[in-house]
Amino acid sequence: MTFLALLDYASVLVFALSGALVASRAQLDIVGFAFVACLTALGGGTLRDLLLDRNPVFWIGNPNYILLAALAAVAVFFSAHLLESRLRWIVWLDSFALAVAVSAGTGAAISLDSPPVIVVLMGMATGTMGGLMRDVVCNEVPLVLKQGELYITCAMAGAITAVAAIWLGFELKFALLACAGVCWVLRAGSILFGWHLPVYKSRPPRS
Repeated sequence: MTFLALLDYASVLVFALSGALVASRAQLDIVGFAFVACLTALGGGTLRDLLLDRNPVFWIGNPNYILLAALAAVAVFFSAHLLESRLRWIVWLDSFALAVAVSAGTGAAISLDSPPVIVVLMGMATGTMGGLMRDVVCNEVPLVLKQGELYITCAMAGAITAVAAIWLGFELKFALLACAGVCWVLRAGSILFGWHLPVYKSRPPRS
């Protein structure tokens, strides 16, 4: 198994767990759990592969990704009630999934010799779009749009870190590990310490 495939598997697993936990908050049935888990786990990577014209899309070429997401959903269906705070678990699982997915998307774009701007955008899309689809479908406030939190910024910073590391001569594996590290540290800091960018505040019009 290649390092990029390992990143995809890790991303699918953690995002599937977070998707299934959101499904538990929405009190869906087991099929609903599987649907939301698969949507969350595969959505970002699917968009990435379609935009990069990778054929076939990663989970069509290897259906084990779908099976992994579905098994994660079933496991959460029978165990979610044991968690004291499902929302807290969702937030932290999502932070890990974000970091891994951004590095997976970034690595996929780098492996195709995409320009730096496209590499960054593909890393951001892979990391954020699955969670956005999950929250919209389950009628939750999307984590990606919550006021006063770093999210897309974390994905962008991680992807830029990988591009910079490659430019400096680092091996792809270490560049992607740095990408995941920067992305997760920023996201964790936002969760724990309230790190955020300045928020727009409207001003009265000049007379």
